[in-house]
Amino acid sequence: MVNIRPVSDLRNKYPEIEEIVLKNDQPVFLTKNGYGSMVVMSLEKYSELTGDIEIKLDEAEYAADVSDERYPADEVFGRMRKRIHERKEV
Repeated sequence: MVNIRPVSDLRNKYPEIEEIVLKNDQPVFLTKNGYGSMVVMSLEKYSELTGDIEIKLDEAEYAADVSDERYPADEVFGRMRKRIHERKEV
């Protein structure tokens, strides 16, 4: 179940939000003036979502350091889009 709260709840009901995020392992979506503002999630969940990305960025940085070969941006982003779409279809 998606948990959407006004950003003021972060200040006024912090223990309640903390329980949702940490004990229930669910993100809390915060709004400001009725519009999405930010998401609060545990460090573990954030690491789970971004861990692979950090590893891939480190690998790409290393590859760039040891090689002079460069690719045009449209080719790189085209490959990325293709892989993303392939994952969605699976």
